[in-house]
Amino acid sequence: MKDATYWAEKIKNREVSPSELLKETARQIEQKNPLYHAVVESDLEQALKELETLTLDLDAPFTGVPFALKMLGQNKKGMGASAGSRLLADYRAESTDYFVSKIERTGFIPFAKTNVPEFGFKNISDASLYGVTRNVWNPEHHAGGSSGGAASAVASGMFPIAGASDGGGSIRIPASFSGLIGLKPTRGSMPVGPGSWRDWQGASINFALTLSMRDTMTLFEHMRGTSKAAPYQAPFSDYQLATQTRPLKIAYCVDSPVGTPVSQDAKNALKQAVDFLASQGHELEEIAYPVNGRALIESYYAMNGAETVAMFSPMTAALKRDLTEQDMEAMTWGLYQYGQHIPAGEYVQALQLWDEATATMEQLFESYDAFLSPTATDVAPRIDTDLQSDGIRAGLENARYLDKPALKKLVYEMFEKSLAITPYTQLANLTGQPAISLPTYVTSTGLPIGIQLMASKGREDILFRVGQLFENEQKFYLPSYYNV
Repeated sequence: MKDATYWAEKIKNREVSPSELLKETARQIEQKNPLYHAVVESDLEQALKELETLTLDLDAPFTGVPFALKMLGQNKKGMGASAGSRLLADYRAESTDYFVSKIERTGFIPFAKTNVPEFGFKNISDASLYGVTRNVWNPEHHAGGSSGGAASAVASGMFPIAGASDGGGSIRIPASFSGLIGLKPTRGSMPVGPGSWRDWQGASINFALTLSMRDTMTLFEHMRGTSKAAPYQAPFSDYQLATQTRPLKIAYCVDSPVGTPVSQDAKNALKQAVDFLASQGHELEEIAYPVNGRALIESYYAMNGAETVAMFSPMTAALKRDLTEQDMEAMTWGLYQYGQHIPAGEYVQALQLWDEATATMEQLFESYDAFLSPTATDVAPRIDTDLQSDGIRAGLENARYLDKPALKKLVYEMFEKSLAITPYTQLANLTGQPAISLPTYVTSTGLPIGIQLMASKGREDILFRVGQLFENEQKFYLPSYYNV
């Protein structure tokens, strides 16, 4: 497997140099990016110049391996930091954030930025600033979002690993759509700061899209940690990687938490996973979906709106004018208008609902080791799928004139078609618990659907154990580039 660990070993054994690998990465981008549109910025000359000043740490796990950063929330000084927004199209990061600094300490060489939807609000990557990222399995389909550029960069073979972040499924959704491994770690386990600390009140977290469990586990082990300045702290006491051999007890549910249809392919993917795990001696039990998915989604959208207002506040101060609908895409504008109608008390109540869901899930994990579901209800949508409607677009154009109830309804409707495909992932963001999407199923049409497992906070080891089991038994279906 030519994953990041493979290339790091090649470098340590002096079979390839970091500069040669950077040049090959640039060649892969030049060859493949015109089709998939995964990478929106790269500078080989600058990367080689920086490499000359580096002293390679041969003890670092990924020394010398190129790494793609997401064009949203993963800032390296001097590189683009547009967040997919026209407002920030020319903005260059003024400093390197703590997550990227630690990525560099693991040995990676940040090289290139990947495509995102504007401010990460969609489960597809189609920022008007950059265009649509296409799916490597079938370019007529989306790659997912908001880490869609990262997904296609890895799935196509441009990079063996790429930075990603997850605020509502933005690692796991493109993993499902693109046949990759997508871990959303426990809230508080990854470096945050100095520019952003709470990241959607802890709902959003940085990590990566990967090809192998060894890359996933090694990266997690070297990135995890706590900082006294960080507002959230992940528990460590229960972490028992590779020490358990007892059978696991796993709850599972196929039903959509918001009542939307589930495709037969997604049902088949879950059934196949349940049957496999049972054949390996684990105990599987079907349960009803454990929380009120509709209420949680509404609280999630309220958070999106309020956080959008907070995000734009310093921009309006810097520009010395109010922002208008011409400054941003229509969905962002709708959230911005909605957020201005959300009182502080209602926002606090939304966060309280998250805490109640966390308690419910932690109670569930007292009886079960993990909770299994599909990652998505279906495969990636086609590029030509209209995820809005003329009525919704008209509503967004007039959003500034709508009252709060109308805006709340409009925001739900503008996400409704997208949510119908990806309703399972948001729960782990709101509870802070870890979740992973595994590439265990491919449909008859040749497109992947992942399965998702959640566990108690700090129990990534359980997710890794299940992932290794599927991988060791050759139950992963990776993109064709890696099947050689």
